[in-house]
Amino acid sequence: MALIKPYKDWKPKIHPTVYLAETATVIGNVEIGEYSSVWFGAVVRGDVHFIRIGRYSNIQDNAVIHVTHYTKPDMSDGFPVTIGDYVTVAHGAIIHGATIGNNVLVGIGAIVLDGAKIGDNTVIAAGSLVPPGKEFPPGVLLMGRPAQIKRELTPEEIEKIKQNALNYKKYAEAYLKQNATP
Repeated sequence: MALIKPYKDWKPKIHPTVYLAETATVIGNVEIGEYSSVWFGAVVRGDVHFIRIGRYSNIQDNAVIHVTHYTKPDMSDGFPVTIGDYVTVAHGAIIHGATIGNNVLVGIGAIVLDGAKIGDNTVIAAGSLVPPGKEFPPGVLLMGRPAQIKRELTPEEIEKIKQNALNYKKYAEAYLKQNATP
């Protein structure tokens, strides 16, 4: 069973359709939307600000989602994490205090840092680094350290991002079914 841990007065809010792998960890001020999944070894740690993960999104093996602390009582400073719908955060990726739009693929080992904003329908290539505060428009391929726009995505590539997220919904359903029967 996954580790779901309250922190201070915050308890994770996880939709009943979410799949959490046995070694996934979800802590504190976290909300995870319908049909999303958090896979083996992934950590979603909302201990010093909030994390919101939309619907049909997947946080793959050994990914880390974390935040930068706030100091104002209304939480208007610091850097929370917002991840939209149909987002794939691939194996070993790190999202720290950033905003990820809808229908985005964050590639294997990519890093997105505090205050960065990624537009909808975007791919961040494996191993790329999005520096703090950097903002990117929708519909592009980001690549490099630091990440730069390499080109616009085709409609077919944009559809593949969504299909990847839907594939992870299917994988999660298979794991849930397997776990339901001895």
